[in-house]
Amino acid sequence: MPELEMTPVPLQAVSIGDGFLGRRVEVNRRVTLPIEYEQLKITGRIDAWKLDWEEGQPNEPHIFWDSDVAKWIEAVAYSLVEQPDQDLAEKVDRVIDVIERAQQPDGYLNIHFTVVEPEKRWANLRDWHELYCAGHLIEAAVAYYQATGKRKLLDITCRYADYIDLVFGPAEGQKRGYPGHQEIELALVRLYRVTGEERYLNLARFFLDERGQQPHYYDLEAARRDEDPDNWRSKLDENHTYNQAHLPVREQSEAVGHAVRACYMYAGMADVAAETGDETLVAACRRLWQNVTERRMYITGGIGSTHRNEGFTFDYDLPNEMAYAETCAAIALIFWAHRMLHVDLDGRYADVMERALYNGVLSGISLDGRRFFYANPLAAHRGVNPLPHACRDIPGADFHHRRSEWFGCACCPPNIARLLASLGQYAYSRNTQEVYVHLFIPSSVDLELDGHTVQIAQETGYPWDGAVRFRIESREVASFTLALRIPGWCRGAELAVNGEAVAVDPLVDRGYVRIDRQWHPGDRVELSMAMPVVQVEANPHVRQNVGCIALQRGPVVYCLEEVDNGPDLANVILPRDAEPSCAFEDKLLGGVPVITGEALRRNPKGGDGALYRPARPVQMERFTFRAIPYCLWANREPGEMRVWIRAA
Repeated sequence: MPELEMTPVPLQAVSIGDGFLGRRVEVNRRVTLPIEYEQLKITGRIDAWKLDWEEGQPNEPHIFWDSDVAKWIEAVAYSLVEQPDQDLAEKVDRVIDVIERAQQPDGYLNIHFTVVEPEKRWANLRDWHELYCAGHLIEAAVAYYQATGKRKLLDITCRYADYIDLVFGPAEGQKRGYPGHQEIELALVRLYRVTGEERYLNLARFFLDERGQQPHYYDLEAARRDEDPDNWRSKLDENHTYNQAHLPVREQSEAVGHAVRACYMYAGMADVAAETGDETLVAACRRLWQNVTERRMYITGGIGSTHRNEGFTFDYDLPNEMAYAETCAAIALIFWAHRMLHVDLDGRYADVMERALYNGVLSGISLDGRRFFYANPLAAHRGVNPLPHACRDIPGADFHHRRSEWFGCACCPPNIARLLASLGQYAYSRNTQEVYVHLFIPSSVDLELDGHTVQIAQETGYPWDGAVRFRIESREVASFTLALRIPGWCRGAELAVNGEAVAVDPLVDRGYVRIDRQWHPGDRVELSMAMPVVQVEANPHVRQNVGCIALQRGPVVYCLEEVDNGPDLANVILPRDAEPSCAFEDKLLGGVPVITGEALRRNPKGGDGALYRPARPVQMERFTFRAIPYCLWANREPGEMRVWIRAA
């Protein structure tokens, strides 16, 4: 393990090339970012910053609209690093000008609580999104400053953060509250890192430290509002688990409540721990990580199993058709995993990051970059729709059969855009003596290592192909360690340096094979990972999947779709001794490996049509099934879908 602190390689140092992820990043830039801007305009989210809305007019500014615009700005910032785009940059600059004019003299900056309910500023931290929106504005400002060098939005958000720091804190006259929707905690750490202003780090730590303390702040503010304890909001969070305020953060060991809020908070805890060396926060993060990834996470990396609280229920409760698995939650899990990777450098965090990326996140956006899933079920059947009420009024929101162009609650589209645009910064980490490769993406990276300029090029067909090649393109000789992740799914890896085989096992440390040598220009490293089709079974405590298997190849989870296999997928059975094969089909879904094999199907139309009847022998017919990557489902004709398949 490295003794020196590891940090992510900045986005500016990474260039992503062609390939499966590279094409998704390019579509995000060319298609998704422009259409999201148009949706923000059409729905009134951008013009709301003009503060000219009046009661009775349409498009009343909502309590979370600020965050939708902020995430789009952040996404554009990352995209500009990879590919300059004058049109997108000019759009952002115009939006920032409007935001600047919307800022109040005291520094406050929120659309809803400036023009709709100004008398309710900071009156309901539990349910309303002021601090959440502030956090996303801060993240956007930091990203845009780092991408362009332009300070306007950064200065705006510094004034806002300074005002928040006056309002909240332990001193007399300050509010000892904290956000009902976490996000500002990690944003303040980012602001601290770019400005060096310790007050922002201290404020992030304050919000974490105050959470769950007694007397409970949310109870006190509810009493001040004279809130009816029987209203639905109070009932939703009557024990304060919905927003993880039931216990002080250092005492928490189970993931509860709203999944996005939870993982944003855990990411903030990891950030504060990294900056302060707080081992009590690290210990809590490790406990929570174990609970989430070993008991409450889908095979796709999705988290949050129910629509009731958009979040967690209890251990091993992972329903399929009614799975919520919000796109934003998988993204938040990636944020947390990436931070834990730099607190505890261990490949298991990158394994989860990869699982969520290739399955739970990419399923949230169509191949053409124009439509989105809010929730990501693992089985789809006509008439089953656990979308939140905020999304059901949007045309096309019957997400089991097709994605939607937008949502009333539009957190997911700009969130996935900012993740895809920033993907390069998740691939590599470094210190002065070591380079760690977490994700396998065709790319190049430029680094300074112990006074040497180092360039490394990565070539691969991953995730469809397990062969990854690295080439040292530096002009000078340099000594450093190149550490390559051996994914948890991999059961056989071969390594060669300059064509000479190297034993892998002796060099593996916590999931990474570490190659320590003097590197010369033109040196080559080849990592080959076997990628067979694997039948995966769930822990037997996952009652919904007893007697079922899922198909996985490399990091990619597969599914059956009706368009390939006909209807009534619940009646499909895969023999345990089946040996499915995999072949690449270059004309399907942009080019994808398809898994095929022999399966059985019970005819559901047999019998007398009775709802219940005495059990009898059933007739099974053989057929050849076709399975595609789960992340690509619902890009063709509407129909059923299923990840977990009955096993003979």
